[in-house]
Amino acid sequence: MRAAVVNIVGKVCLAVLIIMLVAVIWQVFSRFILQSPSTATDEISSFALIWVGLLGAAYATGEHLHLAIDLLPEKMVGKNLAFFDGFVYLSVFVFSLCVMIIGGSRLCQLTFQFEQTSASLGLPLGFIYLIVPISGILICYFSLDSFFAKLKSQKAS
Repeated sequence: MRAAVVNIVGKVCLAVLIIMLVAVIWQVFSRFILQSPSTATDEISSFALIWVGLLGAAYATGEHLHLAIDLLPEKMVGKNLAFFDGFVYLSVFVFSLCVMIIGGSRLCQLTFQFEQTSASLGLPLGFIYLIVPISGILICYFSLDSFFAKLKSQKAS
């Protein structure tokens, strides 16, 4: 199941990155060749950057590619290392739950409530910010899955 979710997140991330690339290329073309810069492409590329960044964080968590400082794990051995890994996974879970899911949901709620829209596209900004709780849910899932996989491997050995 995890591999399928990671695969889907990776493909969505790639699609958003392609949208951002096309928007930036069109912006450069319209500005320098047509001498009439497009206003929508600036917002599209900015919103795509938000989505790529947050989906990329979820993808990196799912693939165990996230940034880590391995100074402490190098000093630990045996069961201490397993405890440390479990602590890291649970810390990431708590952060994602509190900040991304709860805080991001509140952000979306307030944005929809106050009917904030983007300047040139007129899109409700709540749809743009919806990626925060979505990425938080994905990161929580990957963190818990890694935590329980680590527990299972510890019990087996």
